[in-house]
Amino acid sequence: MLCKDILTVEYFPIHSNLFSDEFMKDLSEILTIAREVGWGAASLLSSYYHGTAEEPNLDIKYKDNEPVTLADLAVSQYILTKLQAALGNEEFGYISEETYKSQHGQNSHEWVWIIDPLDGTRDFITKTGEYAIHIALVQGTRPVLAVVVIPETKKLYYATKGGGTFVESVNGSYPLKVTANKPIEDLTLVVSRSHRNEALEYLLQNLPCQNQKAIGSVGCKITAIVEQQADIYISLSGKSAPKDWDMAAPELILTEAGGKFTHFNGQPLEYNTGDINQWGGLLASNSQHHEILCQKAEQTLTKFASQDGDYTVKG
Repeated sequence: MLCKDILTVEYFPIHSNLFSDEFMKDLSEILTIAREVGWGAASLLSSYYHGTAEEPNLDIKYKDNEPVTLADLAVSQYILTKLQAALGNEEFGYISEETYKSQHGQNSHEWVWIIDPLDGTRDFITKTGEYAIHIALVQGTRPVLAVVVIPETKKLYYATKGGGTFVESVNGSYPLKVTANKPIEDLTLVVSRSHRNEALEYLLQNLPCQNQKAIGSVGCKITAIVEQQADIYISLSGKSAPKDWDMAAPELILTEAGGKFTHFNGQPLEYNTGDINQWGGLLASNSQHHEILCQKAEQTLTKFASQDGDYTVKG
């Protein structure tokens, strides 16, 4: 098995002077814990996917028109229990997709874990294999540590602010960098299978790049970019929007590999602001032609809105 169960460790305070030697040492120790938790969560989630869990019935329910399974709940509890046992609740706050409704507003901690125990639940249910686990540590409103695990490929991606992006598997660990040497028309967009509507279709049809690849889970989409299998991912929101836990870990994985992830207007994403929704248009890319594509997306949606009056899509 790829993971070992982590031991409860004595709590230690984190030094918040970003990029100081003490901070990077603390972050490295916390990353070791997060990776162990990620592998353990992947093993548990995979057991539900392959029907070998003690309670293999997924018990699918719907919350805000989105499916929730017994696997979501079990993996959420596993991650929270392990992180809290290792790191405590004094210095760290915790926001998980399955528990956030029991919390109110912005977490008061400077350091907050933002967790998606199962990103891509529809793909998990339909057995595409394109589902992921997201674990991010945010300082203030920005991620400083990220783990994204793709159980079916047996790969764990991790990054720290200023420390680069790496992928870990049975073959060891090695750094990843995005590719950035293509003409704009040759770039490949990674798109959603399930969250599609007229606005997104109109935008995709009017971008200068027309190559598309359908992949589930935001984590799987972003890791496809860092693995140089795709170049661009676009998310739009209207009445609904992707959430903090959809984006926080994948964003750092991408940006530390040399990519960019911003709103269409170039502003960075912010997390733990009291609003879990990531509103507006978001564009993730290998950084090549990023600003041009953002401008083109804004212009295209303005034209679409003038014709249609509204658009609503979730990534």
